[in-house]
Amino acid sequence: RRLLREGWRAALSWENLRRSPTALPRMIATYLGFQRFLGARSHARWAAHQLIFWGCLLAAAITFPLTWGWFTFTAASATGPGYQMRIWGVEVFGFDSSGTLGWILFHGLDLAAVLVISGAGWFLWRRMRDREAITGQRFGYDLVPLLALLTVSVTGLLLTFSETVLDGGGYEFLAVLHMASVVLTLVYLPFGKFFHIVQRPAAVGMQLFKYTSRRRDDPAGEVLACRRCGRPIDTVAYVENLRGTMRDLRLGFDEWAEFCPRCKRVLRGGAYLSGVKRGFR
Repeated sequence: RRLLREGWRAALSWENLRRSPTALPRMIATYLGFQRFLGARSHARWAAHQLIFWGCLLAAAITFPLTWGWFTFTAASATGPGYQMRIWGVEVFGFDSSGTLGWILFHGLDLAAVLVISGAGWFLWRRMRDREAITGQRFGYDLVPLLALLTVSVTGLLLTFSETVLDGGGYEFLAVLHMASVVLTLVYLPFGKFFHIVQRPAAVGMQLFKYTSRRRDDPAGEVLACRRCGRPIDTVAYVENLRGTMRDLRLGFDEWAEFCPRCKRVLRGGAYLSGVKRGFR
């Protein structure tokens, strides 16, 4: 709630738009579109995230408008391969269904499924092999979303396989299985890592909030320094927002808000060493 509120406030501010008109588009491209912050962790993880992100985005851009009837494909004639694409009933362009463009348009969901399977498959493989991932993972939070994405994508590809190779054999069963997997996945969206659908756009707004707060000529734009090492943490406005969230959640975080992440880990390790594993070196 706080991320969305502060993000929308920063995005809709006329002063921010006047002083930094390109800030929001740049942050949407950087943090949401290309997710450059993931590249600092691992190039492979960044690539897998990109495959899942663009695959899901492509699938949503095709499925929802088709389902709601926003655009349709109609045959130009009863005999020829020509088709017309219409958006809200208005013809946009015509194309040959047997050509390259026609194949891409009619197999867009298959292409999206291949992207998602590649990305989700890599993450699933990592969670079966990487000790760091295995230690912290939870079945419902980490694995169920991956399995749901794989199920939707694989059953969708099987529909095309049934149509082109099996002459429609088993199509009805596969269609029901695919629809059930899609519905269950949509129901599970608020849980696990599917919540990133809400979290990532909100994080873009928070990045804009942090950026604009640094530009303000007021005390809220001042950058706080770590109480232990002196390195800059973030602006006063951002830290106060974090403190407010932690107070709402009753986590007693205030005394740690002015320490940088590295010093928090060092202090936590020191407390563990002295309080839990005394004498251990």
